[in-house]
Amino acid sequence: MTSIIRKSPSTGKGSPEVWGIYEADTGSVQYIVADPMTRKAALIDVVQNFDPKSAKTSFASAEEVLGLVEQNQLTVEWVLDTHPHADHLMASHYLKEKAGAPNAIGKKTCEIAKLWSEYYNLPSAFNPAKDFDYLFDEGDSFNIGELNVKVWLSPGHTLGSITYVIGDSAFVHDTFMFPDSGTSRADFPGGSSHDLWNSLQRILELPDTTRLFVGHDYGKNGREPQWEATVAQHKQSNIHLADNVTEDEFRNTRDTRDATLSLPDRMLHALQVNLRAGKLPLKEDDGHHYFKIPANKF
Repeated sequence: MTSIIRKSPSTGKGSPEVWGIYEADTGSVQYIVADPMTRKAALIDVVQNFDPKSAKTSFASAEEVLGLVEQNQLTVEWVLDTHPHADHLMASHYLKEKAGAPNAIGKKTCEIAKLWSEYYNLPSAFNPAKDFDYLFDEGDSFNIGELNVKVWLSPGHTLGSITYVIGDSAFVHDTFMFPDSGTSRADFPGGSSHDLWNSLQRILELPDTTRLFVGHDYGKNGREPQWEATVAQHKQSNIHLADNVTEDEFRNTRDTRDATLSLPDRMLHALQVNLRAGKLPLKEDDGHHYFKIPANKF
């Protein structure tokens, strides 16, 4: 497969090298974050490929990411996700097995699991504490090589989304979009435009030169996909946040926009996989996996 791949170089001590790998089917951006000194790396929000028409899964994107890791002589220390994605299946468990590295997500994923267990009528199906090695909480920190990583709870898109702040970079998932596309939707179960506003404002308090890496881009007006912009660029030109917009104005824009959006075509398949760290539902007595899709609930 051929993806758009761009490297954002380190700017000096404590600053990571970042590769963004664009997955066109879902408009998702997957990341490799590496310490230039030790060549230790983390993988963030890597996609498990899925065809919603045939319900066929594959790991071509994950293998492409692992190939880039090998090409750059990196060692994977972490497999990270920012939240249980609604628009793509995650490759967390697969990468954990392939790379021999622990996987992690936010602690409030347990609350998201409880919420979705009710939608699926599967009261005991999801146990994030079992399927992820680490459940990060607000204020936690860890290292990638010699790079320090701070964990921020950044709810809004989901109630348990987290941001990874690493030196002069932050992986802000579905909070910001690229400046010309504004911000991410906040209407999924557990989402909140009020919480999203607060998360966005906190991120904008980072130094102006901080590189913000977003979770998605859809090539607005036919331009090439983009996923990196600085805090200063968002302050100046983000279409949902520039010109001293108030919270009420932002929420009106966001909520009005969200009311026009349909569900992602993979959402009802994805959540029951992602709440298992990317593992399919257990095999049934014929040796096959089956999705459970709620009817008339959305």
